[in-house]
Amino acid sequence: MILISLKAVEHHPDKNINDPEASQRFQEIGTAYEILSDPQTRELYDMHGIEGISGKSPAGPGMDDIFAQFFGGGFGFDFGPGPRRGKGEDSIIPYEVTLGDLYNGKLVKMNMEKDAVCEVCNGSGARGNAKPKPCSTCDGKGWTYVYSQLAPSRIGTSRAQCHDCKGRGEKLREKERCKKCKGEKTVKQKTRQEIFIEKGMTDRQRIVLAGAGDQQVTWDSIWRCFFVLKATPHESFERSGNDLLTKVTITLSEALLGFSRILLTHLDGRGIKVSSPPGKIIKPDESIVIRGEGMPIHKRPDEQGDLYVIISIQMPDEGWLKSVDQKALASLLPPKKAEVEPYPEVVDEARYEESDIVEVRSRSFPASPNFFDHAFPSQFGEGDDNDWEDDEDDDDEFSHYNMGREPECQHQ
Repeated sequence: MILISLKAVEHHPDKNINDPEASQRFQEIGTAYEILSDPQTRELYDMHGIEGISGKSPAGPGMDDIFAQFFGGGFGFDFGPGPRRGKGEDSIIPYEVTLGDLYNGKLVKMNMEKDAVCEVCNGSGARGNAKPKPCSTCDGKGWTYVYSQLAPSRIGTSRAQCHDCKGRGEKLREKERCKKCKGEKTVKQKTRQEIFIEKGMTDRQRIVLAGAGDQQVTWDSIWRCFFVLKATPHESFERSGNDLLTKVTITLSEALLGFSRILLTHLDGRGIKVSSPPGKIIKPDESIVIRGEGMPIHKRPDEQGDLYVIISIQMPDEGWLKSVDQKALASLLPPKKAEVEPYPEVVDEARYEESDIVEVRSRSFPASPNFFDHAFPSQFGEGDDNDWEDDEDDDDEFSHYNMGREPECQHQ
């Protein structure tokens, strides 16, 4: 609010006697102050711009120009003709990639369409030696006054781009316009571009193509084009920084007697063979780490993160149980757990009924989302750490990796 106060002093009519527009600018600053000082109108402006506080009355984008002085950098009240587009304004294109693309790298070829200065009229928009004339609607200013009702007793004045000359402040007659660009000064130009997604790049990382964006008549430079990578979820792997997380399933026999086999197929198609240590009993949801099999580290091609593997155990079905000698099996397995001691004085018999945890979570349930993901040590016993390399850290370590006009693109 201090900045607005300073601007009000700077543009006060008493200090700008020779400026016929000082009074109007002072009034606009006052309107801006009223909007920003009221919490309700400030919230509406933050969410919806000037349209959000104008009610049903028409309001143009001119008031946004005033606020831009305080929030967009620069404090000169330059309401020149046309929408102000800064030098070096760029195009931003979201581009979806898979985790495999980020792991292996990928070359993408595409056709793009951008604005380029018309070569026939050299960006003048005119045919031959024709010269544009000042717009009669805005008197050559490129803007007109717009009045909007801010509240029942408050009327605001703002400046909006002239709808007749589109903010240029000048117009060409139909017969004087360039035949190619129709007086628009720019034409659509199709180009073919290539972008290379390097190994180890991350979600939301930008790839810059210099000179591939739209061209503006008022500047000699051509804007850059940014491709912003948007990683899609993978069905088997999750990424956390330079590390990867996956889940595999082994049989009960493998959990008790060990295994030595290809445990998973990696993102580049390689099979990863793992052998468990002799005598190691693998417990449900145990995790192991495979060093150097994570994501490639960007710009460091010889280095990779680690691959964390969570192991689940597939229990045999009822058909298998019926096919074996259950008494002989019981003699081989550890004994069943004894009744609790001391035995409760009151015991109710409950019926065993299968259920789906998803159904419980879909209702209003006070437990946390991961309530059923953890065992209860007091009931099911606590596991002991053994000598093979694993990772027993919290689940948080494996959380998901978090890492305007757009040209039209077409994949080839």
